[in-house]
Amino acid sequence: MKFIGIIPARFASTRFPGKPLAILGGMPVIERVYRQVEGQMDEVFVATDDPRIESAVKDFGGNVVMTSTAHRSGTDRCFEALGKAEAQTGERFDVVVNIQGDEPFIQHQQLQAIKGCFDDETTEIATLVKPFTAADGFDALSNPNSPKVVVSNRMEALYFSRSIIPYVRGTEQGQEWLSKHVFYKHIGIYAYRASVLAEITRLPQSSLELTESLEQLRWLQNGYRIKVGISEVETIGIDTPADLERAEAYLQSHQ
Repeated sequence: MKFIGIIPARFASTRFPGKPLAILGGMPVIERVYRQVEGQMDEVFVATDDPRIESAVKDFGGNVVMTSTAHRSGTDRCFEALGKAEAQTGERFDVVVNIQGDEPFIQHQQLQAIKGCFDDETTEIATLVKPFTAADGFDALSNPNSPKVVVSNRMEALYFSRSIIPYVRGTEQGQEWLSKHVFYKHIGIYAYRASVLAEITRLPQSSLELTESLEQLRWLQNGYRIKVGISEVETIGIDTPADLERAEAYLQSHQ
């Protein structure tokens, strides 16, 4: 089975324009992401709609393809990039792993965990979750910017929500909830069988997706199954300049 890692990267960002080219530890954020993924996949490509990012990736020797500026999501960009990467390499890939371009600390064990989901030949789509712990606190659990996931006994996603799910009945909402149930935080890395990626990019937005503003609900609502892998590692995404400062401090403390 051949895996391709695709890193969607846009220059335009409401909260942090030019984020992929911001310097972290002496190199662009997009290069740090690329280096973390390199060697973990059969091929790695950056998919961008901006020539400045294309130039930066070529400068550090990475693979890059230019994609449309009209894509609604990173998933759509990945599908276009897959076709161009296959044409460029002459290879056919079985699984596409979509790695966010603002995750410079994505860990090898996380990439291996999501690849491992495809050891099950019935897996269509895969993603990762991390258990909330008491140390995270109730504020982290209740944060609507941190989607939660409930899973089946087969470790497949039943639902994603910005609300706390499930609801703990009979206990006042608060820190004690974390001792009553294992809650899962969604980690935004996805992998798709290439044939399934072609199908889901043709789906119209769904009512649940529009309500929660979570793209993955479109897939669930249309009957696709999402396998869930467990990660014990926290990710450090970069959404704002303040996040970049925190990431720089983290990098310095771990060198």
